[in-house]
Amino acid sequence: MAALSGKILAVDDDSNLLEVLRMRLESANYEVVTALRGEDAIDAVKQQSFDLSIIDLQLGRCDGISLMSEIHQINPDIPVIILTAYGSIESAVEAIKKGAFSYITKPFDPGELLAQIEKALESRRLFSEIKRLKGLLKENYDFTSIVSKSEKMQSILGQVSIIAKTDSTVYINGESGTGKELIARAIHLGSDRKDRPFVAINCAAIPETLLESELFGYEKGAFTGAVQGTKGLFTQAHKGTLFLDEIGNMPLSLQKKSLRVLQERQFYPLGSNKPVEIDVRIIVATNQDLKNEVKEGRFREDLFYRIHVIPINLPPLRERKEDIPSLVDEFLNEFNEKMKKKVKGLTPSALQKLMLYNWPGNIRELKNTIEFAIAMVQHDVITEDLILQTTGQTHEKFQPLKEARAVFEKNYIVHLLEITGGNVSKASELAGKYRADFYNLIKKYDLKPETFKK
Repeated sequence: MAALSGKILAVDDDSNLLEVLRMRLESANYEVVTALRGEDAIDAVKQQSFDLSIIDLQLGRCDGISLMSEIHQINPDIPVIILTAYGSIESAVEAIKKGAFSYITKPFDPGELLAQIEKALESRRLFSEIKRLKGLLKENYDFTSIVSKSEKMQSILGQVSIIAKTDSTVYINGESGTGKELIARAIHLGSDRKDRPFVAINCAAIPETLLESELFGYEKGAFTGAVQGTKGLFTQAHKGTLFLDEIGNMPLSLQKKSLRVLQERQFYPLGSNKPVEIDVRIIVATNQDLKNEVKEGRFREDLFYRIHVIPINLPPLRERKEDIPSLVDEFLNEFNEKMKKKVKGLTPSALQKLMLYNWPGNIRELKNTIEFAIAMVQHDVITEDLILQTTGQTHEKFQPLKEARAVFEKNYIVHLLEITGGNVSKASELAGKYRADFYNLIKKYDLKPETFKK
């Protein structure tokens, strides 16, 4: 596999090994800057931009983990690969827990080192692309709602960054309130069509008698009341993106015409015998099981396979509860600004109530819950009594004690990691647990402390 280009900082107090490392990397088409001392490495990071750093675990005056921490304070996005002797594997694992991408044992295998470098650079590129997409959404819309602390959302945003570069039809499936339109907008903004129109329509919100004219437009005199011609949404989205939300609610009569448009990229407006050609990227979304709708005869099978090209399945909020504290922070900022308030946050019991709730309305319901609480609160902290006051049910159904304890334990650990910014030492101290025991709990629930870093 051909090496990817990038600029690498290599740090080791062994000048001979450093020279070997430099030669290996330069022969693989990397630009390399070397440093024998930690101070020189810090100066280099302050003055130059690096894609990756390789640091020896045992340096003369300082250890590699401390140097990595200092580098990350300057630029937290630089992935670090730790070089270590066989006898220091435990320390290398500790380095990964503190933010290193991976470690390589000395004497290193050149092939393994280059493979690790490529993985680290690819991870960095993916992270940068996700960050760019979030920035575009933030720039174009008041509130993004795309919080990706959870692995599921990180994975989806990774897919989005790849999908955006293609022109294929995208099929987004998810419950109401999970942010399907926002994902569609992210795909559009990450594509080459970003400067062209993004046109959205909810197929369930428009009566069947009007939906056809909305989609395809009509000529003057096409029907009673058509005093002038109107361009349909397909035409308005020319060169851009058309988002068909709740496509499962499209009437069968229009499904046939829509299929023809997707196949031929042209259509006839109502009352016209002249075809209109279009260049449109199609993104559809539904909260239904369209495969079942096909079986029941309510959705055309040929249209289903025409739109089901690149599927994205958005998880409900109950499956990504580790995102709740970050979403709450976003909503607090939004509604504080809108309502001219200065609410600092939620009490622990109020946050716990949010974490235990099942969220059938997903992110939309959470947003409404926080908006209500901020509107009603008389102090600068939201208390438990203002949370989910308008719902008839405030907790999930009763579970067996073992399951309920596991849910509480996981949410408790997530909350500790949130308030400590992923600092395991502080979190274990607050929990009154030994650090090793706390790490076992983190591993038990498949959590990654680095995702909670602020």
